[in-house]
Amino acid sequence: MQVILKEDILNLGYKDEVVTVKDGYGRNYLIPQGKAVIASESAKKVLAENLRQRAHKLEKIKQDAQDLAAKLEGISLTIGAKTSSTGTIFGSVTNIQIAEALEKLGYNVDRKVILIKEAVKEVGSYKAIAKLHKEVSVEIPFEVVSE
Repeated sequence: MQVILKEDILNLGYKDEVVTVKDGYGRNYLIPQGKAVIASESAKKVLAENLRQRAHKLEKIKQDAQDLAAKLEGISLTIGAKTSSTGTIFGSVTNIQIAEALEKLGYNVDRKVILIKEAVKEVGSYKAIAKLHKEVSVEIPFEVVSE
């Protein structure tokens, strides 16, 4: 089943993309939640016209994402966490803490676009990826230290 996404969905696609999904996922989750519509011929024509009209806006959004990525390129974060005597963190460091640390530095990055590949359970250096746009992503190194 082909659907047109109305918003970005992690590991599936970005807004206004036509993607193929299983029938149950499309009919039982994406469409009722308002995250997608069925990709009929008329819906595809409407999408193409909308994309043509919004091309300059989308280019500005991409340029803004590239500018933010350039600013974030040289940043290194330090995140404090409560730890045991062996260096193990009580809980874990998540994308929420990284987004808050970036906001303290003056960068407004949504926590939903920040991905941490491995679980951060110990003191040390790690890397997070911020997917600012479907074509723009930046790697943010961060260090977890004991408070």
